[in-house]
Amino acid sequence: MIAGPEGIRELFERKEREFMLAKSNVKMRTSVENLDAGDYRIGSLVEGQTVELPRWIAEELVELKLAEIKEERFEEEMSRALSKEKMMGPLQLSILPPDFYMRMRRRLVTLAGGSNGGMRKEDFEKLRNSCYDIIGMRLSKLLSLSSSSAQGSSFTDRLAPEEDAFFSVSQSLSKDWRAALIGGAP
Repeated sequence: MIAGPEGIRELFERKEREFMLAKSNVKMRTSVENLDAGDYRIGSLVEGQTVELPRWIAEELVELKLAEIKEERFEEEMSRALSKEKMMGPLQLSILPPDFYMRMRRRLVTLAGGSNGGMRKEDFEKLRNSCYDIIGMRLSKLLSLSSSSAQGSSFTDRLAPEEDAFFSVSQSLSKDWRAALIGGAP
């Protein structure tokens, strides 16, 4: 079990490392040869070629305008996830992809850093507000579920790894708090 905020922070750091090392498809916008990125070497890639690279390298190539990442825009995924979450009941959770929060975090960092890809400030604010909305909705549901008698195993398949860690900590704190108020073993 993850113990407290330090454990959750470590989980986020580990998940982000895993996310950045995971493969990502990019389409080359220009040809490149003999690129070294740390221990990673790119031999030869031609314009129009789609290749699978670690995300950290893919993001560097995108920032240098040498490639574009071939995946659904996060804004569209966020819109769908938020709609699904709003349709769910107060103690029901929609399914999020395991890398949802990492993609959200990376997208916000990229946009806040000025690499907005032509995104208007209003659109950035809308995305950021959507992020706050989905986090707030899911956090509220997780807190309610952690203090109820609901068995975590009945919905943990719907939790992102970060939510699962939060749920474990909040459920443990709820049990301890209840035991301290009422007495007896937790």
